[in-house]
Amino acid sequence: MDDDVRWLDAGERSAWINVAKVLLTLPGALESQLLRDADLTLFGYMILARLSVVPEATLRMSEIAEMANGSLPRTSHAVTRLEDRGWVARTVCTGQGRRFTVATLTDAGRAHLEAAAPGHVAEVRRLVVDPLGADFLAVGGSIERVVEALGLPTGTLA
Repeated sequence: MDDDVRWLDAGERSAWINVAKVLLTLPGALESQLLRDADLTLFGYMILARLSVVPEATLRMSEIAEMANGSLPRTSHAVTRLEDRGWVARTVCTGQGRRFTVATLTDAGRAHLEAAAPGHVAEVRRLVVDPLGADFLAVGGSIERVVEALGLPTGTLA
C-alpha cells in the first residue's frame, strides 16, 4: 500500500459506497419516471428546464452542452430528439465571422415541460427530499462544495 494515499476509514468507505449507489441509481430512477409519464429523458428534461429559465428561452448549443460535461455530440443528439417532437427549434446564427447554433424552447416545449414537471418534482421529493427530511438543505449545501470542486457553477441548471 502507498503510504501517501489517504485511505478511507470504515465510516468514510461506507458513506462513499452509499453516495456511489445514489450517483449510479438515482438518474435512472428519475429518467424511468420521466420516460413513463412524459416520454422524456432526464437530459431532455434538463435541457427544456434550462431553456425555460433563460432570456428568450434560447441558448447556444455549447452552453447546453455544459450540462453534459462538454459533450456536444450528446447534446446535439438530445436536441435533435426534442426538435423532432416540436419542443425545441434550432437556428444557425452568424456573427463576428463565426457560425453557431442556438436552441430555442417552443411553446409546445414549454407546455410539455409544464405538464412533465409535477410528476418529476413528485419523484424528486419521493426519492430525495422526503427521505432526507430536515437534512435536505444541509446535504444540498455540502454537495455544493463537491459541485465547486468539480469546477461547475452552483445553484443553476447549467
